[in-house]
Amino acid sequence: MSDNAQRAYEAMQSTIGSDPVAGEWFEITQERINDFADATIDHQFIHVDIERAAQTPFGGTIAHGFLTLSMLVHLSTTIPIEESYQDIGGVLMGINYGLNKVRFINPVPAGSRVRATSQAIDVALKGNAVDLTRKMTIEIEGQDKPALIAEWIGRTVFS
Repeated sequence: MSDNAQRAYEAMQSTIGSDPVAGEWFEITQERINDFADATIDHQFIHVDIERAAQTPFGGTIAHGFLTLSMLVHLSTTIPIEESYQDIGGVLMGINYGLNKVRFINPVPAGSRVRATSQAIDVALKGNAVDLTRKMTIEIEGQDKPALIAEWIGRTVFS
């Protein structure tokens, strides 16, 4: 274990249970939905056929659940970094370690704006690495129910 990993672990441990922190709003356009459909070869009509999707209970096209989930990468970059994390040195790399739980709660209509909130819920020291598990919620502007909630594990490796 490195001293940097130990310091990071202690800093991250101090944020467990803190209030969620929100990032910036981001529009999910029909063009982005279409591009995702092309990339994943998932052209189900509720995502790409505006006229047909308008006849469903959704009232229009919706983003793929996995598009919404994949937006966590970008959305999380707009969330302010915890002050206690800013002085951590010796970071070699950060990697996406995985997800413990994902729930798609509410569809994201095309043209909606979404943002992520992050709340630290667990931290584990793993040799020269620290795994931080965050409860990530993607909110839809103007709606009470979020689009999704996920427990996302990020691993930071230290020198």
